Amino acid sequence: MENAVQGTLDELGTPLSEITFVVFDLETTGVSAEEHAITEIGAVKVRGGRVLGEFGTLVDPGTPIPPFISVLTGITDVMVAAAPKIGSVLPAFLEFARGATLVAHNAGFDVGFLKAACAAHGHPPPEHPVVDTVTLARRLLTRDEAPNCKLSTLARLFSSTEPCHRALSDARATVDVLHALLERAGSFGVHTLEELKGFTRAPTPEQRRKRHLAEAVPAAPGVYVFEDERGDPLYVGKSVNLRTRVRSYFTASETRPRIREMVGIAVRVRPIVCATALEAEVRELRLIGSAKPRYNRRSRFPEKVVWLKLTDEPFPRLSVVRELKDDGAGYLGPFGNVRAAEEARAALHEAVPLRQCTDKIPLRVTDRTRRSACALAGLGRCGAPCEGRQSPEEYGVHVAAARQAMELDAGPVFSAIEARMERLSQDQRYEEAAADRDRLASYVRVSARMQRLRSLTSIPQLIAAAPVADGRWEIHVVRYGRLASAGVMPRGAHPTPFVDALTATAETVAPGPGPIPAAGAEETECILRWLESPGVRLVQVEGGWSLPAAGAGRLKERIDRAYQGLGTEPHRRREGRPER
Repeated sequence: MENAVQGTLDELGTPLSEITFVVFDLETTGVSAEEHAITEIGAVKVRGGRVLGEFGTLVDPGTPIPPFISVLTGITDVMVAAAPKIGSVLPAFLEFARGATLVAHNAGFDVGFLKAACAAHGHPPPEHPVVDTVTLARRLLTRDEAPNCKLSTLARLFSSTEPCHRALSDARATVDVLHALLERAGSFGVHTLEELKGFTRAPTPEQRRKRHLAEAVPAAPGVYVFEDERGDPLYVGKSVNLRTRVRSYFTASETRPRIREMVGIAVRVRPIVCATALEAEVRELRLIGSAKPRYNRRSRFPEKVVWLKLTDEPFPRLSVVRELKDDGAGYLGPFGNVRAAEEARAALHEAVPLRQCTDKIPLRVTDRTRRSACALAGLGRCGAPCEGRQSPEEYGVHVAAARQAMELDAGPVFSAIEARMERLSQDQRYEEAAADRDRLASYVRVSARMQRLRSLTSIPQLIAAAPVADGRWEIHVVRYGRLASAGVMPRGAHPTPFVDALTATAETVAPGPGPIPAAGAEETECILRWLESPGVRLVQVEGGWSLPAAGAGRLKERIDRAYQGLGTEPHRRREGRPER
């Protein structure tokens, strides 16, 4: 009879019920651990489903907190003035977390700041095991249960605590999310910390079984289409190396639940080889927009964008529309949804006193057509053309200012909203200030985007080339912001006949109305990114290619720096990676 041998703890694994978890969250002045500082730490210690203790403190970052961050979190310079510095807070937190497994939502962000603080104050880097609830959620939840992995979305499913961008509150919500996900993982046979780590990395049986689908895919740039047994597209993607990318769907690196579900349904992968990576990116967008594969999230409904229109009538107004017309009206967009367009409209109304009613006002107001002015006239926010108090010429001054702000200079709108936010913040009316912040962001971002798009969509034809490592050249023909042709010129070939042939066989593009007359905004943005990449050379440009001197791009940088990594909508550290 053989002697029985008892396994070691390492071999058996540590039961999750015996693990001490310290679930923590940080609030910071920005997204970069090297450039920004911690303003608040919140942590909850749990074991076996029981709360053992909590840790929470504000932290003096040593630098002013940006106004946009104060609006978001409610943490102001006054609040942290008497708070301890991170140098004195850090030892207490490390002691609180000693011997525990750290948990955070998008842990890379919070652990990155923690490591940076340890390095700056002479502490060894934390060597705790780390569990990321974003990774767990991707592995365990389907898109029907949770459309995304934001903390706010998961908290609505699993917690009675609503995340509010304060560290301790968010940590408490994350505790509930963690417990719910661990319970779900138990049904997959995950009962130890070691099994949990392996579970998030292991491919599913379906992924292993269908690896053969990648065998016939070429190692070339292009688009790949996962199809079901009827030949309907399930998912469309692109890559500079189709074989390598498709193979990754059948490995442990692919952890997205809905994509693993898609792999289980797919019966084939159809490759579409393209001449260049840019052509592949554009073809992917067009295929997603036309086929609308159910497992793609982004770019499926390009036709659903909306626009803010400065109507063409005697007394124009701002209207949210879905259709562009060649009617002489001014347009701002595209917006992803009606709410964003309405926020931008509110921002413009704050700076320019256009009428906000929807009535048709004739060129001459008579006793029969005269209407009573609304409350905005009494507040000085409208000149009451409906009562005949403002002539078309007087009102036209405001119309010109609105069109200037929409198309060329966002500065007046930015200044008006910024001043109002400052007043509201001083009065501690943070919710109202946050609403203004979102209106301003919607306006500035779309204004900068439209100006950038128009710089290319106004050009009848542009030809550009970029060198390839082996001496060849990628050449693209772009017409009104639409990719019309793509090719790779062989090494040593004469460029003139090659470019002439590529141009002659390029797609004929007839421009339509509005700022994006021939292609979707995403396609034009892909082309712009390529044109701005290192090494690209312009071969031919019909007309000029420029941006407004006082354009919104400079203001967008300020908006993005204030939001980056910390907002509700732009709080990307809690959302996970973008995907199609």
